Amino acid sequence: MIQKEIGLRLKEARNAAGFTQKQVAEKLGMLQPAYARYESGALELDYAKLIFLCNLYETSSDYILGIKQK
Repeated sequence: MIQKEIGLRLKEARNAAGFTQKQVAEKLGMLQPAYARYESGALELDYAKLIFLCNLYETSSDYILGIKQK
């Protein structure tokens, strides 16, 4: 399922950037359990959040979406 793959890439990018889920959730203006749903694949990212996270993690949307490898 594509959602799970995106979630795994989000988690990998977050860890590489040195952030906790709580820190990222606060930057997005949400609680940690809500952000965790993105990483688990239970919740789909909207475009604004995808762009924000790509900038935060200094990675491309192509990587997060699985179009390109890191």
